[in-house]
Amino acid sequence: MPSLTGPRPVDWKVAAPPIPNFAAQHDSLPRLPVPNLTATLERLKTSLLPLAHSEAEFTDTVKKIDAFGSHAGSGSLLQSRLLQRASEREHWLEEWWDDLGYLGYRDSVVVNVSYYYGFDGQPAHLPRSPAARAAGLARGALVFRQKLLSGQVSPDGTKEGQFCMDTYRWMFDCCRIPGLHGLDWSVSHAGFGVDELGHIIIVRRNRFWKLKGIINGRILSMAELEKQIQYIYDSTTEGYPGVGVLTASNRDVWAKDHAHLAADPHNASILHTIHSSAFLISLDTDTPSSPIANSRSLWHGSLSPSTLDATGLKNRWVDKPVEFIVFDNARAGLMGEHSVMDGTPTVRMCDEVLDWLADPAFDLGAPSAIPPPKPEPLDFVVDDTTRTAIDKASKAAYGLADSQSMSYHLTSYGKAAIKAFRVSPDSWAQMIIQLAYARLLRALGLNREGGTYEAATTRRYWKGRTETIRVVTSQSDAFVSAMDDPRVSREDRKQLFDAAGKAHIALAKAAGSGEGVDRHMLGMKMCLREGEPVPELYNDPLYKRSGNWVLSTSAVFSDHFPEYGWGEVVPEGFGVAYMTGYDDRLQFTVTSRKEMPNQEFMNEIARAAVDLYDLHAGQRKSML
Repeated sequence: MPSLTGPRPVDWKVAAPPIPNFAAQHDSLPRLPVPNLTATLERLKTSLLPLAHSEAEFTDTVKKIDAFGSHAGSGSLLQSRLLQRASEREHWLEEWWDDLGYLGYRDSVVVNVSYYYGFDGQPAHLPRSPAARAAGLARGALVFRQKLLSGQVSPDGTKEGQFCMDTYRWMFDCCRIPGLHGLDWSVSHAGFGVDELGHIIIVRRNRFWKLKGIINGRILSMAELEKQIQYIYDSTTEGYPGVGVLTASNRDVWAKDHAHLAADPHNASILHTIHSSAFLISLDTDTPSSPIANSRSLWHGSLSPSTLDATGLKNRWVDKPVEFIVFDNARAGLMGEHSVMDGTPTVRMCDEVLDWLADPAFDLGAPSAIPPPKPEPLDFVVDDTTRTAIDKASKAAYGLADSQSMSYHLTSYGKAAIKAFRVSPDSWAQMIIQLAYARLLRALGLNREGGTYEAATTRRYWKGRTETIRVVTSQSDAFVSAMDDPRVSREDRKQLFDAAGKAHIALAKAAGSGEGVDRHMLGMKMCLREGEPVPELYNDPLYKRSGNWVLSTSAVFSDHFPEYGWGEVVPEGFGVAYMTGYDDRLQFTVTSRKEMPNQEFMNEIARAAVDLYDLHAGQRKSML
């Protein structure tokens, strides 16, 4: 049995066995390249120009870049070390990115790291109760898991080739573990005690239950699962100690609370059962009805202002990579743990599950003549120390969740109109965001104090994850400036928009090929040895400003996700989740701290969306 409290195994990342039909990708996919140093530094200069507050500031930073990249500069030495590292391992960035990006991050994963998807409604041909909703998701996810583990899931990819599927190993039968020494890790049980696998954890009113979803190799039918889950609803009429909220704490706090729990053998057994479960389903008592209410309940659970408690998070276990949430009105969604698996694999899984359930021909299974065993309650031993920890964790989580604002907007046109204008929908959405943010800053009398992050996938490479698209360009700034300059004609604005879109597409393509700026600069910095000074460039104000992601943006798409989002990444910033895949609408969700002008920013996004449409349609007509 893997350790519950550490120390972190050196080889923890290999614990999850490879998916059979993806094993060949180890040899067939190329490795993430180390970009050419000169090319990266030129891309860096180009990205810094629009973010400089003065020509003198830009000139000063360019001197530091040139010194760094010169033959005698530290960049050449660090580049050679990075190339050596890349020659000695499968992926030069993986370990650093795991730890610096996620596993060494010590603030709560709730709001700060985890993401959510809100699902569309239960298909009309299926029963409408919350138990039926949960049963359908359970059946579908278990079928997807079975197909994945038996090699029946085809690889993701584009017309240019396959994407790496390595992180799919971390979708089921695994869990994140809080580390006592500043670094978490994930544990996979897929290679242990196969006969024990396939169980699901269900949480209702803070009480954990083990439900055997697979018996003798057979996935329970939806009717059987519904009966089992209804039994949990009927048997859990009162609240239990909210141990789950401990997972939402600062990671160092959670590590200590986790170690205390695990010191009790009974609790250790429960933790093992949670960690090894295929996935978790939280049966929440909420009944959210609006997009924002649903989003917030998925993102951080319900809140109790009267007691300052994060009541919803007591019914979660946020370290599970796949946690379905079903509300008492049968609305549902997913909360995802982000550390070793990005969002695209769970988008695919959810999309396929929801497609299956929407199809009346999907096999919902047939009940066995022998009824399955009833779900088993898993009741923690909660002593005074844990009870106090739960209270503190709930108060802290309430403060975190209550500090957040959110806004939501759907435009009245979508991908169909944008493509009719012969424009990339993603570039269109990014130009909306740039125009809106510039107008917001102007209205507030503020300077831009950071860059815009957009995630690009690097999964064309073995173990590839993401690279940064540095969205702010001189071309995007020229377009944005022209949009509110009455001296610029519509035709000229359109030409500037086209130039900005072309620049964005080029940056996105380069980032997806591993030819970005940020991962390479990080890699060279990580090659510094103890006692060596940090090159001056890394502490340059303009360079640091460029990586202060005041706008953190990303897009996924599913026909089944009317809600999707995550939190901002810096206190003075916004998280902007958007979807461009619908023919008839664009979808934007903006998150930020309460003190930020969240709704004002969304109002500007709505206005910018109309202005871009009017620019291309060539006529002034309201699209609100």
